[in-house]
Amino acid sequence: MEERLNELYKHYEEIMNELNTDIATKDVERYRQLMKEQVDLEPIINTYKEYLSALKLEEDSLHIIDTETDKDMLAMAREDLVKAKKDKERLYNEIKILLIPKDPLDDRNIIVEIRQGAGGDEAALFAAELYRMYVAYADSMHWTVTLLSVNEIGIGGFKEVSFMVNGKGAYSKFKYETGVHRVQRVPETESSGRIHTSTVTVAVMPEAEDVEVDINPADIQMDVYRASGAGGQHVNKTSSAVRLTYIPTGIVVACQEERSQQQNREKAMKMLRAKMYDIMITEKHNKEAKEKHDQIGTGDRSEKIRTYNFPQGRVTDHRIGLTLYKIDSIMNGDINELIETIIAADRAKKLANL
Repeated sequence: MEERLNELYKHYEEIMNELNTDIATKDVERYRQLMKEQVDLEPIINTYKEYLSALKLEEDSLHIIDTETDKDMLAMAREDLVKAKKDKERLYNEIKILLIPKDPLDDRNIIVEIRQGAGGDEAALFAAELYRMYVAYADSMHWTVTLLSVNEIGIGGFKEVSFMVNGKGAYSKFKYETGVHRVQRVPETESSGRIHTSTVTVAVMPEAEDVEVDINPADIQMDVYRASGAGGQHVNKTSSAVRLTYIPTGIVVACQEERSQQQNREKAMKMLRAKMYDIMITEKHNKEAKEKHDQIGTGDRSEKIRTYNFPQGRVTDHRIGLTLYKIDSIMNGDINELIETIIAADRAKKLANL
């Protein structure tokens, strides 16, 4: 690890030296690249510097203890030694975490799709509740949510809903929500009090840049239709809703929440790019078997990841065996503990494979 850290330190100094030249006036793109590398490396370099300081303090303290006879100096050296050892261990663990390769997609905005699974109307109702849970969570993180498309049922449920979350780090948190969410509860229409089990599927996709996904406009079929459901005065009066079909793959996306056809088309294109990019990422992960084993539940939509049991007031994440008895607050968007615990488990798994 020291060899790797020394290499990073040397590279960081090279970056700083180059940034101190007049490169900004010569090559703006190179300057941006260097600035990004500096920002990415700074946390680990600063931590490594603190680690080296702790090692130096430990070494100096041991030398004083071995050679000094003054009681006050000895007492101070022993205190410094205790502090140095604690700092050294803490900083060493921080460095190990910082050395884990960062997912380059973590800072991306995301598009989330929630679909009703098994369970009919009860599944659709829970899909709507999950949507509200995610909106509340995003709000607590100071991210913005934009509804893209929703297919409602008459009793307030969603057959499917798509929305975008804009905010730094959105993908780093939401990516662990991909998979099958299971709900167990007694439906209001159930007179015998029997518990029903329903499922909802969640897909989280990072927003794709235009240059990352090559889509030929000639391969896109666009259909327009009148929007339905919530949306204001324009609903059912103009053909503002847009449905795009990517002919080579058969992927279909739709957006109806904006007032103009152009705005809906732009957002539908974002959805299409995200879906295409998601396919590319999934194929890459499937080829890299080791990487697939190193991650925890961040891509398999068929994996049952969580159960929400309302009669018992519990939520269980099956990937890490975590059960929390606070279902009401979780459904109100308090999912940070669930997500952070999974991130910690994922990090530990990756650390073990370093």
